[in-house]
Amino acid sequence: MDTAEQARAYAAADFTEPHEAFVARFRDRFPDFNGGRVLDLGCGTADVTVRFARGYTEVRVVGVDGAPAMLAEGARLVERAGLGARITLELLRLPDPALSGAAYDAVISNSLLHHLADPAVLWSSIEAAARPRAPVFVMDLRRPVSTDAAQQLVDAYAADESPMLRDDFYRSLCAAYTPDEVRSHLDGAGLGRFRVEPIGDRHLIAYGAITP
Repeated sequence: MDTAEQARAYAAADFTEPHEAFVARFRDRFPDFNGGRVLDLGCGTADVTVRFARGYTEVRVVGVDGAPAMLAEGARLVERAGLGARITLELLRLPDPALSGAAYDAVISNSLLHHLADPAVLWSSIEAAARPRAPVFVMDLRRPVSTDAAQQLVDAYAADESPMLRDDFYRSLCAAYTPDEVRSHLDGAGLGRFRVEPIGDRHLIAYGAITP
């Protein structure tokens, strides 16, 4: 997602259903959370960032991403949404020592995990950035059982999207992790209390609170 063309294609796609579900699932898992400083890792074009800020009017969100083209699209969305006072977007690639000790009140991430060559980078970055007891909520694609199954999901959910986006969706599905793999990643990172759940036919969530 480094080129302007890729970013525009992603920004133009309709992710209403999964992104609204992201906010709803966070609320369901963390019913006592109502505000504070929130870090959105891998915010991309900021669609989830904006939806989260709309859902929680007492939050200020810092969205970080490693792709300038995606952040440019995100900045336009934030401006259109009128949320510039509560959302800040920053260029940052994980791991980054700037996150250490940031003490965010919550950390969220959508569809970043499968882009990382080393999944441990996500979990260590979350631990570095979150304050003790902060809720953490990660949603990502779930790897299908076969490449044929991956193609079927592309045909079902991205039939009307551009060839570029369809190809990226397919590659992302194939690069994604299974719930068992994420469970293993979390145990290895010392986050064994986090829960992992398959969601629908193509997503998984991992969530929990940072222990003191």
